Amino acid sequence: MTAVSDQSAAPAPPSQPEHVATPAPRTFGTVVRGYVALTKPRIIELLLITTVPAMFMAAHGLPPLFTAVATLVGGTLAAGSANVLNCYIDRDIDQLMSRTSRRPLPQGLISPRSALTFGLVLGAVAALLLWFTTNPLATALSIGANLYYVLIYTLLLKRRTAQNTFWGGICGAAPVLIGWAAVTGTLSWSAWAFFAIVFFWQMPHFWALAMKFKKDYAAAGVPMLPVVAKPMRVAVEIVAYSWLMVAASIALWVVGMSWIYGLVAVALGGWFLIDAHRLFVQVSRGERIRPMRLFHLSITYLTVLSVAITVDALI
Repeated sequence: MTAVSDQSAAPAPPSQPEHVATPAPRTFGTVVRGYVALTKPRIIELLLITTVPAMFMAAHGLPPLFTAVATLVGGTLAAGSANVLNCYIDRDIDQLMSRTSRRPLPQGLISPRSALTFGLVLGAVAALLLWFTTNPLATALSIGANLYYVLIYTLLLKRRTAQNTFWGGICGAAPVLIGWAAVTGTLSWSAWAFFAIVFFWQMPHFWALAMKFKKDYAAAGVPMLPVVAKPMRVAVEIVAYSWLMVAASIALWVVGMSWIYGLVAVALGGWFLIDAHRLFVQVSRGERIRPMRLFHLSITYLTVLSVAITVDALI
């Protein structure tokens, strides 16, 4: 924060943000929905979208049903645990952002202590379930990803560096490795290529979102790249990581997929690159920026690519 240059001016008293939502009535139903919301189900959906095709790839077809179900349930609980703990740690800044002010902790629907307990219990159950139903490698990867997300990303990096999204991308892409390891007990070049796709995907995905909610992140003191860098630099990095993502998708084709996946990967990659460059042109020309178009496209990209991987593995 910048210092006040006029020493005679009294600091303004802190005020309640205008966007703070009115707390919902505390009933059994709202509390249950609050606990579910703490796990961030929509983020978990994206994680599962990459776990499933990784298991199909690893099995060269249908993975063992028991292993698949156990991995998905354990992965859901593990991701839910990490998200709950993230909400617990970030409860102070969530109340400052319009996008997050309606979450259960800023609303006072669930107490911080209850959220912390809930997150730790979910994490413990996830670890035990994966340990007894999959194998040590999958379990270790899951525990490591959660610890990295909570301790390294959320506590150490998120509020200190504009490259927080880059470093956070490691745990965001970890479900690919967990799914693969759960089936095979090992990791291969195909697993790492798929990991690279999801890793590089996260930069254009999250930076597009951060461009839209730049004022929110600035108000909360979170140095997301669009907050601390000029729009042109953000646009350049989005284009660069989009190219790396597409290159990784081609690498996956080379190391183990058929022409079915290859055609989809090339077509999807071309579509994504066109839109990433469109955003760059909007910024360079000083036109109105529409980053949410790329954000929504990124979700479609990852979903369709994951379906293509699954179909390819089956055929």
